[in-house]
Order: sequence, then structure tokens, then C-alpha cells
Amino acid sequence: MNRSGAGAQRLLFVLTILAGSFLLFLVQPLVARLALPRLGGAPNVWNSAMLVYQALLLAGYYYAHRLSKLPLKRQGRIHLALLALAGLSLPITLADLPLPSAGMEILWVPALLALTIGPVFFLVSAQAPLMQRWYAADPASSAPWALYAASNLGSFGGLIAYPLLAEPLLSASGQSIGWSVGYALLVVLVAICAWSRKDTADTALVQQTQGPAEVIGWKRIMLWLVLAAVPSGLMLSTTTHLTTDLFAMPLLWVIPLGLYLLSFSVAFADSRMLARVFTNVAPLFVLAAGGFAAASSHSATLTPVIGSVFLLFVVCVALHSRLYDARPDASQLTLFYLVMSAGGVLGGLFTALFAPLLFDWVWEHPLLVLAAALLLPTAALFDWRKLKGVDPQLAQITAALVLGTALAMCWFIYQATSTEGEFTQRQYLLTLGVGLLGCLIAPWRWMLALLLLALLYAQGGWDTVNASRDGLRTRSYFGVYTVRDFPVQRMRTLAHGTTLHGKQSLDPKLSRLPLTYYGPGSGVGIAFANADRLFGSQARLGVVGLGTGTLACYHRPGQSWRFFEIDPAVLDLSRNGTFTYLRDCAPGAQVVLGDARLKLAQVPEGTFDLLAVDAFSSDAIPLHLMTDEAMGVYLDAIGPKGILLVHISNRYIDLEPVLAAIARKRGLGIAIRDDDTTPNTGSYFTPSTWVAIARDPARIDALRTIDPARSWRGPGPVTARAWTDDHASILPQVRWGNLLGNH
Repeated sequence: MNRSGAGAQRLLFVLTILAGSFLLFLVQPLVARLALPRLGGAPNVWNSAMLVYQALLLAGYYYAHRLSKLPLKRQGRIHLALLALAGLSLPITLADLPLPSAGMEILWVPALLALTIGPVFFLVSAQAPLMQRWYAADPASSAPWALYAASNLGSFGGLIAYPLLAEPLLSASGQSIGWSVGYALLVVLVAICAWSRKDTADTALVQQTQGPAEVIGWKRIMLWLVLAAVPSGLMLSTTTHLTTDLFAMPLLWVIPLGLYLLSFSVAFADSRMLARVFTNVAPLFVLAAGGFAAASSHSATLTPVIGSVFLLFVVCVALHSRLYDARPDASQLTLFYLVMSAGGVLGGLFTALFAPLLFDWVWEHPLLVLAAALLLPTAALFDWRKLKGVDPQLAQITAALVLGTALAMCWFIYQATSTEGEFTQRQYLLTLGVGLLGCLIAPWRWMLALLLLALLYAQGGWDTVNASRDGLRTRSYFGVYTVRDFPVQRMRTLAHGTTLHGKQSLDPKLSRLPLTYYGPGSGVGIAFANADRLFGSQARLGVVGLGTGTLACYHRPGQSWRFFEIDPAVLDLSRNGTFTYLRDCAPGAQVVLGDARLKLAQVPEGTFDLLAVDAFSSDAIPLHLMTDEAMGVYLDAIGPKGILLVHISNRYIDLEPVLAAIARKRGLGIAIRDDDTTPNTGSYFTPSTWVAIARDPARIDALRTIDPARSWRGPGPVTARAWTDDHASILPQVRWGNLLGNH
């Protein structure tokens, strides 16, 4: 084959791999988006989805490995036939699977996703290693490893294209149809690749029949597994960190996954310059950013979040570079990718399945950062050991002194953190100093890990350990809940992740006082306290999101109350005596477990007079609760004369235009109550924004006149389009100034 012909064939295989990988990772957020109305936006939902994808990817790689043992012509026929058969399941639609019982989400979510996307995902996932195998079959071809870099570049492109292009521009059904067209084009490209190899003698297969060119021992396979598992697990734990306290949307889902995939492109590139740079600086990032991995208290800035994202990328590049350096020859290509995929599944199993069962907090994140420190290549930013005349014994002593100095700085960081609470510029500078000193001892992995452990404890880890030791935490599929007592303020708080979820006074005289976002000046407080005036003594009230049960203390005799709560762990906290609002104020209230939207769809029309929606965990938004279809469910539940109240307080997303757009579309009455609280309320109340919506505008007018001193306003100009289950983009509503720490 001449040079131009070889170049054309390489381009063909590169395009096929790029197209397949693009589609493979475009479909992941697409399916997750389709599933939002059923699954919600809890971080573990995405992690469960990722576990399914990794398992299907492993199955696809195993299929490619087994198929590669057959003659090339037969491989092509089998693969094309299966691709055509799987195409019969398109366009993508959610599988019709009965809803799970409470607590079974951890099994139901993977089952739903596997049944929805399983066949096509399985076969498309096999195309990257299979196309590389077909490419390497020709002895005139170059080394195939760079094609793997191209594969991951295509995957990265697919992930980024979804939140930036597909989601804002296309409806969910349009996305599904577009993906189906792309799948058809991929089948055509695979057919052309198969035709280009129809007369090729598979030299790699001949080598395998004569005896493997290289013996692969179990130690080497285990190294591949571990080097693949740690970055995979770290990617998922970073995703949990992002989506718990920001918002559950594909953009934040794909950032960690995208960086994880991009790291392969850097680590497996023919040019080793970038890989060496990131490997050399990895110890600095592991210490400077990874040292925050065990902190569980809220930070007013996104510095730790941004740091964790950069940490993920640098660590992935470093570990994947070590993986590349341990690669076999091309005849063992599919085995290598199979083991890598198995490692990815193991990392996913640990983070998504086992960790929530084993730990009361996200301990998997700091544990994976520690594991990364122990696996980093021994490269150093400045390897002073190799300087001329440096005695090895003296180097050991010097390294010990450097370690001691760095540990002392960790002690100062701990003291400052304990005294001042929030991190200051001085503490950040000390952390950077520890990171720089850590670069000097990077060749001694155990020293680096010991220093990281000290930083983890100094920067909030000690408090996190104490909270777990004292039994203050509860972890479920939907999040981590922390209960804290403040004796001086005589207050007990509940945090979801790092965000306040509710509080109750420990003073018996004030234990029934609704606090935080539900005070007497809040929109929900005004409406619920005056339910009798609005709807009579037999008023029927519903609440979506139990929390600490605060709203129960607006209960009055004769009223009927019903709470909707998705997480059994939250219900337990409100019934076991930890928080006593529900027990003391409304012991007869009914609590319905399950997704509120689905449960409300089952109640008769006009079941409630007042319905409050407050199901947001931290600042993450269950998007399926804010669509036009969800609004239809709420309106049916309250009937023509009821009032709906929606809590939209959020640091990072402006939800007012979304609700205003839905209200205009449906011709609804709407009013907004901004409760800024007053200076004399101390720590009792929290500023909040509640939106009141009703089919009958007279109901809104009645609400406005109940307490003229507490004014309601109309919405601002409608600048957003109404969200629907089929088409919703959260990007236009992001408060970028807050997200970037400017406000």
C-alpha cells in the first residue's frame, strides 16, 4: 500500500472511531435527560447511570476481544448484522418499567437505563477497540494507540456537544431522532471499514496462533486494573461533589466525565510532552487541591470545587500515562482495553454501589485521592536526587526533614482552621507551600501519601471524622444528611451535603416555631398560617418535601395534612425524635414515600387547597419538578380554587422567569414573596423567595390582602421559555456571577 492509500485508510478509521465515540457519549446525557421525569436529579442517579454505561462498555470490549479472534471477513459480517439488529430499537425511548418501591432505586435505576439503551450502547462501545484491531491487522498500518486518543477526543466532543448544543437547541424527541440518524451513518462507516479489510491478511491473528508475542502476567494485569479503577471512581466522586451543591444538569454531569475522557487523549498521544508535564505537577495538585477532599463544611466560594475539577484531570492524566507506559504490544490490544474497562467498572462499583452502603459520608472521595497519591508515577517537578554529588543516604535524611517541615505547616493550617472557621488567604498560601514541599518528596510515594493524610485532617477532615464517630450522619441513595447541635444558640440543624436543610430550637418554648425558610414572613408561612381564612376550618394542605417537618407547626385543628417525601432517611429523622415538629404539631399527618410528581399524579383532582413544593436538596434542582407538565400535575391536585406555593430560593439558578413563563403560558395568577427577614430575628430565619400560583387570580388577590405589611410582587419581564419534559435548558437561568464567586 502506498503512502497516500495508507493515509486515506487511517483517516477512514479515525473518522469511524470519532463518530462512534461521539455518539456513544452523546447518548449518555441524552438518556439521563429523558429519564429525569422518572428519576429526578440526585447525584446517585447519574452515578447509577454511569455504572450501567461502564458495565455495557465492559461487555462491549469483551465482545470486541472475542470477535477479534475470528477471521476479519467474519468479524465484519457478524458486527454489521448485530448493528442492524440493534438499530431496530431506535429511536431511543424509555423502557416501560414499573416504578420501584421506596429504597429499591439503587437497583431500579440501572435496570431502566440498561433496558432503554442496552443493545445499541453495547455494540457502539465495541466499535473503538474493534476498529483499532481492524486497523492494526494491516502490517502497513502505523501503531494503533493514537487511535485510542482519537476515540476519547470524540467522546469528549459528544459530551460537550450535549449541554451546549443538543439540549438548548433540540427537544428530547428531536435529540433521539438525531442520534438515530447518526447511528445509521456510523453503520455505513463501519461497513466501509470492513470492506477496506476484505482482502487483508490479519498478521496480528497469525502471530496469536503461532504464540503470543508477549507474556502478560497477573501482576501486570492487576496494575492495569488499579490504574484504571482509581480515576474512574474519582470521576464519579467528583461528580457527586459538583451536583450535590450546585445543580443537577448535564453540564455538570459531563464536566468530570469529559475531563476523564480527555485525559486519555493526552496520556495516549504520540507526543509525550503534555503527559510528562501533567505527571510532573500531579503531586502539587494532589496536595493543594486534594487536601480539601475530606472537608464537609460549607465554603462560601467555589475554590474547592474548581480545585477538585483540576485535580481530577491532572490525576487522570498522570495515572493513565502510567497505564500507557505499561501497555502491551498491538497483538494484545483488545485484552489491554478489556482489562482497562474492567477497572473502570470496579471504580464505578466502588463509588456508585458499595460506598453509599458502607460509608455514612462520601469517604470514597478522600480515599480515592489517597489511592491516587500512592499510584502516581515517581516523576517529580524538580528531582533534586539526581543532582551531581547527592549522596543517597543524605537524600533520605533531607526528604525526612522536608516532610517534617511540611507536617508542621499542616499543624498551623489545622490551628487556623479551627480558630477562624472559613479559609483565609493565609491558609491558602500555607496549603500551596505544603504542595510545593510535597513536590520535593514526590519520588517517595509513602511520604507523599502521609503528607496528604495530614492535610486532609487539617483542612476539615478531623471535624468530618468526629461527625461520623458521633453518629451525626445518615446516608441514603439521595444524599448525606448531617445533624448538628449548637449548645450556645440552643439550636439543632440538618444539612444536606453542605447546605442547610432545616433547623429546630432546642428551647422547649421555641421548639414549635417554624424556622429558616418557613418563618411567619415567608410566602409559605403567610399562606399556611392563614389557611383557615383562605379555605375555612377544614382546609386541606399538602407539602412536597418533608425536610425536618417544620411546616407541620402551621397545623390547626380540623385541617388535613399530607407530606410527600422521596427519601426514607429523611422521614426517619422526623419520626425518631431527632426533629420533633411532625410529632408535636401534626402527629396525624400522612406521609407518602416516593417521587412527589408521580404520587401527586395519582390523587383525585382538587385533593388540596394549599400545596407547597419544596423538594430541592441544597441548590440542586430536580428539573422534572419545574416543567410545564409538572405544573399540570400540581394544578390538578389543587383544583380550580387552590393555591400552589413553590420555593425558589437558590444561589446559582434564577427560577422566577421559568415559573413566570409557565404561568403566562397557562394563564395563571402569580405573585412572589421575597422574605429578607429582619435584623432582630437572629439565627432563626433565613431569607427566602416563594412563588404563589393559582388558576383563579382572585385567590392570589386574597393572599395579598391577608397581611398588607408583608407585600407580594408580580414577576419581572418573562425572559425565559417554559420548561417542558421534552425541552428544558438550565443554562440561561444560571446566575453566573454567583457561580463564579463574584457575588
